[in-house]
Amino acid sequence: MKELNRCKPWIEAALKKSGDLNTWDEVVDGISSGIMQLWANNSACIVTEIVVYPDVKAVNIFLAGGELDGILQMTKNVKEWAKLQGCSFASFSGRFGWQKPLEKMGWKPHSIKMHLEF
Repeated sequence: MKELNRCKPWIEAALKKSGDLNTWDEVVDGISSGIMQLWANNSACIVTEIVVYPDVKAVNIFLAGGELDGILQMTKNVKEWAKLQGCSFASFSGRFGWQKPLEKMGWKPHSIKMHLEF
């Protein structure tokens, strides 16, 4: 819980940038229950979840916050852990600014997510 609280400002900023679709308490509950996983270093954090489809498992990067370099440093560990969990790919939804740094690490655009407010 101490590490989660240390990451709270990054998580809350990521929640805000994602449209406040989830709350801090929901993230805490997800991590506490084991449904979500917290990855943290000195400058950033990532929150992941395993998504099970009928024929495949994936790790979804639910939130990421902090310094870009810190986030990128953790992706190798997330990938290795996910493979051990039986995942065959990783996914995330995020701002367009993520595309350039992640493409350098082998990520490829897969689809587009659009939003219409009313």
